[in-house]
Amino acid sequence: MKNTIWISFGISLLTIVACKTANLANDFLTDNIDYASTQYERQIEELEKSDKIRIPRTVKPNGEIQYAPIGWDWTAGFYAGSLWYLYNLTGNEYWQSQAKKYTEILEKMQYNTQHHDIGFIIGCSYLNGIRMGRGEKEKYKSVVTQTAKSLSTRFRPAAGVIQSWNTEKGWQSQRGWKCPVIIDNMMNLEILFEATRLSGDSTFYNIAISHANQTLKNHFRNDGSSFHVVDYDPETGEIRTRCTAQGYADESAWARGQAWAIYGYTMCYRYTHDSEYLKMAEKIYEFIFTHPNMPEDLVPYWDYDAVNIPNEPRDVSAAAITASALYELSTVTQKKSYKETADLIMASLASPSYRAKSGENHCFLLMHSVGSIPHGSEIDVPLNYADYYFLESLKRKRDLDNKQSQ
Repeated sequence: MKNTIWISFGISLLTIVACKTANLANDFLTDNIDYASTQYERQIEELEKSDKIRIPRTVKPNGEIQYAPIGWDWTAGFYAGSLWYLYNLTGNEYWQSQAKKYTEILEKMQYNTQHHDIGFIIGCSYLNGIRMGRGEKEKYKSVVTQTAKSLSTRFRPAAGVIQSWNTEKGWQSQRGWKCPVIIDNMMNLEILFEATRLSGDSTFYNIAISHANQTLKNHFRNDGSSFHVVDYDPETGEIRTRCTAQGYADESAWARGQAWAIYGYTMCYRYTHDSEYLKMAEKIYEFIFTHPNMPEDLVPYWDYDAVNIPNEPRDVSAAAITASALYELSTVTQKKSYKETADLIMASLASPSYRAKSGENHCFLLMHSVGSIPHGSEIDVPLNYADYYFLESLKRKRDLDNKQSQ
């Protein structure tokens, strides 16, 4: 009889703890979703005072908001993507109407062959519209497929990679590169995988695999950290140099680059189930979260090897990207530690240290991101892609929490 009582008590206690944990998670999600909705409602109110559609990107040094040029800016799709996430998180039709508006102004970008970032631009906007919108799939899938065709024009068969930047003009022309590939480019492979899924044309899938494999082979050091740039000879495929453009030094570990890498290989595993991609993602995790320069709150300095740590800027965008990647990594490995780490990152990002006060920060959600310190650009400012991956993380956390509670 006593054993029965203690067993009943134990079950009741576990039930209470589980309920409290679930309630805390729901409170966290509700608070941050309500906050994001309020901030973005205010931001859109300001945007609609103009007769032009403008895409918030960041805040200038003079305190004015900076908008992303629609014709070429690599960040142009993140705002539409954030609105799709708000629609998914709230179910409010207002956000779908706004998401469609900010998505469809990017339609011409499907034909852009001048840079690799059309994967970001169309993936965050049109692809999210397919996934989360109502009635957009048939309308939007042709844009995704055409974007994949445009991105594929940058594939260099001899090297087996998609060229990231052009080298004929701008600061890139001064570096002596021929076919630079940046770790960021892993993120653009998703549009290729999806184009194959939507069209049945395996050409896009094969290009994505080739790029992922060459990057796996050539971009990483033994400790799991990634170079930012690998420059190839497009005619022979030989590696000309390994270096950086936005990190502290060629041999350093640029924080957002490591975030792109863990996200990119986790995503590639989703489409391929190639165990080598999963191993790489897990190795990157070990590098990031055992690094002696990782702060206690898990929001990294802009480069893990920056010379003046701890007196260096943090990069909230790197933290948000990593959190989102870890939520997905936890689902494919069933390892609780990845979700637990992501939850800790999100708790930090949602704290007053990084989440802006309501009505402030030009109504961006997060503060303290870094664009490129070597270029003196976007240092300690809000960035639209930090907000995007924060919202994506909220969605992924909600979905995981709901699944675990069933």
